[in-house]
Amino acid sequence: MKKNNWFEKDAAYIWHPYSPLKQFSEVIPIVSGHGATLTTANNQTIIDAIASWWTNLHGHAHPYIATKLYEQALKLEHVIFAGFTHEPAATLSERLIEQVALQQHKVFFSDNGSTAVEVAVKMALQYWYNKDIQKRTIIAFEDAYHGDTFGAMSVSARSLFTKPFDTHLFDVKFISRPMGNGRSIDELKHILTQPGVEDIAAFIYEPLVQGTAGMLMYDKEEMNELLQLINERNILLIADEVFTGFYRTGTMLASHQLRIAPDLICLSKGLTGGFMPLGVTLCNARMAEAYEQVDRSKSFFHGHSYTGNPLACTVANASLDLLLMPETQESILRINKQHRIFQTQLDSYAYAKDPRICGTIAAVDFAPDAQKQHYLNAWRDVIYEFFLQRNVLLRPLGATIYIVPPYCITMEQLEKVHNVIFEWFEWNEHS
Repeated sequence: MKKNNWFEKDAAYIWHPYSPLKQFSEVIPIVSGHGATLTTANNQTIIDAIASWWTNLHGHAHPYIATKLYEQALKLEHVIFAGFTHEPAATLSERLIEQVALQQHKVFFSDNGSTAVEVAVKMALQYWYNKDIQKRTIIAFEDAYHGDTFGAMSVSARSLFTKPFDTHLFDVKFISRPMGNGRSIDELKHILTQPGVEDIAAFIYEPLVQGTAGMLMYDKEEMNELLQLINERNILLIADEVFTGFYRTGTMLASHQLRIAPDLICLSKGLTGGFMPLGVTLCNARMAEAYEQVDRSKSFFHGHSYTGNPLACTVANASLDLLLMPETQESILRINKQHRIFQTQLDSYAYAKDPRICGTIAAVDFAPDAQKQHYLNAWRDVIYEFFLQRNVLLRPLGATIYIVPPYCITMEQLEKVHNVIFEWFEWNEHS
């Protein structure tokens, strides 16, 4: 039976991500976006304070990016990337290597953050295979999240997301995230003194911030010490900058705030400014050398149908143009400054636990009781609806309230977001 409108078609046919098929709340129909706002079919204007899953850097439907996309679509929409190439991909690769400036050597294209991680994990493991050295074990942080494909799940924490598949994931050695108490160092040193240490191939980490785990932020000096210890053992370093890249933490990469450069870097999310799916994995010359062989059996046999898509590469170049403009850089500093004032003001609320800032990221835990702060925390849906009713999109991670705004957000819009969060704490403390 034909459905009368697209809302009905959605309810009938679409399976939304991270959502039960039996929806507990109504899915919101969005008809347009402009700057930091979204407009619903009911003409409600919502401030997108999480940049639509941390992707949208410059605002919705940005005319500069949209125009570049249109112009490219009239020239070349797609071409097989095995044996062929095109200007948007070549230009983007050069610019990324220049901006990353961590002695990266090659760029491998994929579709999203999870596949960028998948590529990095496979590259790291095959690196040792190509050198005829038996190294298969990977170290990762507890609470890590690196994606939903099988390799990415394997190097992520065993959690609600992975539970149905845990028996199919390869084993990983997990250590605590660096909190300034030395625990992660002690755990790493223990691993490095155990039999089988020679089998460790790589360490994968989210630099400075674990996003999905609840915007958990690290002690920078302990992180540096960890990387130094691992680097001295000739273990490959994989920096998952899918979330933290493109000035999200205040610098082009979070790795720019650390002393040891990674061998592999994963990028996505902000790469295209929220316009199109695209992921990249960058590797240094050391990594590439293991694949630069006459023996074709040691090639990296990995690819996707839309690898290096010209449209996606074009919008990534356009997003990079905007990102490097002085006004964007000034906005990033302004957001950080407003967040810091917000952080200080949160100290006056009894239920506001651990307010924290890193670049344009602000987070605070709502802690009115002893409930465990996990993804299915009962407060999550209540918080989410409270903010939506006040025309602000904030998607809590359990009971962790966080802000990851587009860089185009105005001072007035960001102030409203902050004030709505204050209102939430006030409402709960007086109810």
